[in-house]
Amino acid sequence: MARASIYGVVIMTLIKVKSRGTDNVTGRKNIVINGAMQIAQRGNQTGLTNAYTGVDRFKFLSNGGSVATGKQGQSSTPENGFPKSLNIDVTTADTSVGAGDYALVRHTMEGHNLQNLKYGTSSAETVTLSFYVKSPKTGVHWVELFTYDGSKFNSASYTVSSANTWEKKTLSFVGETATAIADDNTAGMLVQWWLLAGSNYTGGTHPGNTWHTTTANRVPGQVNVMDSTSNDFYLTGVQLEVSNSASDFEHRSFGEELALCQRYYQVKGAGSGYYAGNGVSTNKIACGFPLATSMRATPSTPPNVNVHRSGNQSVTASIDQISLGYSNDIGSNCQVRFVGHSVSDETPYNVSLNGVLKLDSEL
Repeated sequence: MARASIYGVVIMTLIKVKSRGTDNVTGRKNIVINGAMQIAQRGNQTGLTNAYTGVDRFKFLSNGGSVATGKQGQSSTPENGFPKSLNIDVTTADTSVGAGDYALVRHTMEGHNLQNLKYGTSSAETVTLSFYVKSPKTGVHWVELFTYDGSKFNSASYTVSSANTWEKKTLSFVGETATAIADDNTAGMLVQWWLLAGSNYTGGTHPGNTWHTTTANRVPGQVNVMDSTSNDFYLTGVQLEVSNSASDFEHRSFGEELALCQRYYQVKGAGSGYYAGNGVSTNKIACGFPLATSMRATPSTPPNVNVHRSGNQSVTASIDQISLGYSNDIGSNCQVRFVGHSVSDETPYNVSLNGVLKLDSEL
């Protein structure tokens, strides 16, 4: 953006630059949140079969026995320019792969953020996915897009040439012209990296760069990354953009990336201050907490948390009610009702957290 001053009036103009493959006005382009794996609010997550990893917005799923730890990898001398990565550490191997077995890493995108793809129209955009991967296995790996509204897949293979070595991969996917992505706060599309696939998913013939519904044609020839507890799979630098080819990675500040992640998951920690509460019946306190940013939807019921109230009583409280408070149609605070204290009905109390209140609004 250029600035010029004429008679004291500042004039701002957009500079159009040519990116690789297309002409675009500069600005935000990466649809993926936390593609540089900077944000890890949960810390290391162990025993995963269907849960979010330690790296925000990236989930590990498996069927058939494989189990993993999902954590943030770190390097002080990153050869690919990304000091942080997602590390999938195999803790229970799957060496006898059944027909329905799978393991994968998934990133799910909200419908509101996908409208520029123009899916469901004849102008549906081609998107290009680029990423860095370090796999313990050489050979054929697959990555896949899936649209929730159309219930269709489009997958593409990439070949790892050297095991345990960072390699950059770039794959393009044609637009889906048949079904629009709903413009709402639900899951619109996902991208997933396959680590293991049984014959239900590999037994057919891949149809090429097209959207389809045949499960057997999804990932033929996928290697088994989950066959040893010595295996570690790493992923970083993930970018999905509207383009026929990949451009340089869009680095966002830590603060901006954190705010984007907090739409889906945020925490209130011990020592975060006192909050006004009100006694309900004889054993509940309703309390409001300000949010770091508006959340996608009302969070699921959080795990029990240790809570202190004025009058010097601390208990490990359960939560029987949670809701979002709204200002101008944007969730600005979270109302939580704790169960377990001795209270008087309709009596004010000050509440503080001795533990961590986890607010989960993930897709």
